[in-house]
Amino acid sequence: MDTTDSTHSTYAPQPRDSRVPVGLRAPFSGRTWREFLFLLLGLPLSVVMFGYAVAVISLGAGLLVTFLGFPLLAGGLAGCRALGGVERGLARTLLGVRIAGPAPVRATRPGATGWMAAVLRSGASWRHLLHSLLRFPWAVFAFVVSVTLWTTGWAMLAYPLWRWTFTDYLSRPGLQVWGDDHGNGRYLDTPWEVGATSAVGLVLVLVTPWVIHGLTQVDRMMARGLLSASRHDG
Repeated sequence: MDTTDSTHSTYAPQPRDSRVPVGLRAPFSGRTWREFLFLLLGLPLSVVMFGYAVAVISLGAGLLVTFLGFPLLAGGLAGCRALGGVERGLARTLLGVRIAGPAPVRATRPGATGWMAAVLRSGASWRHLLHSLLRFPWAVFAFVVSVTLWTTGWAMLAYPLWRWTFTDYLSRPGLQVWGDDHGNGRYLDTPWEVGATSAVGLVLVLVTPWVIHGLTQVDRMMARGLLSASRHDG
């Protein structure tokens, strides 16, 4: 367990280049791309965590009427703690935050029964389970928003460079705004429309890094609140 971690950023402040405004540097900064990668990797990780948590609840709680339910639930909670360690490692590597993990479970009685009781009594175990459940819907939302804004912004910004593909390969004057399958409709094909599309793309490219940063701030708070050590943990 990473019990010696702190909750401070591991990235040392970088000297600012006053010649380039921070808003113009943001789309190319390492922080932006690390945070974007965190949101990309967060979706498959959250799918695994959510599926595992649901299985733990379904099997463990469903079998509590038998002796099998207790070891299944305790083992499942221990697995949630392990997955929480993966999440903390990802946050440390890509977001630059070191989050102190909970102390290892200490059984007050010897044997497997004592260990199971300690895991089930541990508040950290249940917080890790809750994190696995809450992380999934947020990860889906953050993934969709960040990928949509990021790819749309860069594609629109570069529209003057790839508009020729419509005329050369699709027999159309440009990007279709609306219309039917027969080629009837409105296209972005005049110099003014092409320039306006690129300008909108530039705005999206400049704004999206701050949206991505805001999304990862929620992940930081969620990890600190549910995956960190607590003085109330037993």
